[in-house]
Amino acid sequence: MARPAQSLPSSSLADIAFMVLIFFLLVSTMDQEIGLQRRLPPMPDPNQKTDDVQIKRRNIMVVRINDADRLLAGGVPMDVSMLKDKAKEFLLNPAEDEALPEKEEKVIEGFGSFPVSKGVISLQNTRGTSYDAYLKVQNELVKAVNEIRDEFALANFGKVYIRLDEDKQRIVRDAIPQNISEADPKDTGRK
Repeated sequence: MARPAQSLPSSSLADIAFMVLIFFLLVSTMDQEIGLQRRLPPMPDPNQKTDDVQIKRRNIMVVRINDADRLLAGGVPMDVSMLKDKAKEFLLNPAEDEALPEKEEKVIEGFGSFPVSKGVISLQNTRGTSYDAYLKVQNELVKAVNEIRDEFALANFGKVYIRLDEDKQRIVRDAIPQNISEADPKDTGRK
């Protein structure tokens, strides 16, 4: 005689599936996306006239990245590894070179008078630029500003920028501004 097929009890199957789902949610890790951690500048005052703002050519260093991820800084082709030093030289202008940015004496609250660079680094890229190349260039430019800030902080306060209290960090930011301008990506017309 044939026995009837036995069936599995399915009353707790939903509970087991739910516990397995919870287990995997708890023990798995989510990949973190790579990106730029940047605090945007405050919105401009609506009463401020933007037509009056003129930047002299000597105060701008144009950094371009093309479709092939090739880098031009100040019109000179270069490797990304050399960009930080080029940016530092541009922003500091230690020899008071006429081709490099001017400095403006500013009174910094809590510090006194200091010659602040008027230098602006303009980062431009094409739509074909890889995200990796763009991030490498961005990191080198920010690294240049951070090194200048650390040097200023060590010389004036005896500590690196990140170890200073908020008031001294503000003084360093006022003396060494991070003037990096990012233009909209250009379309090369290639499809």
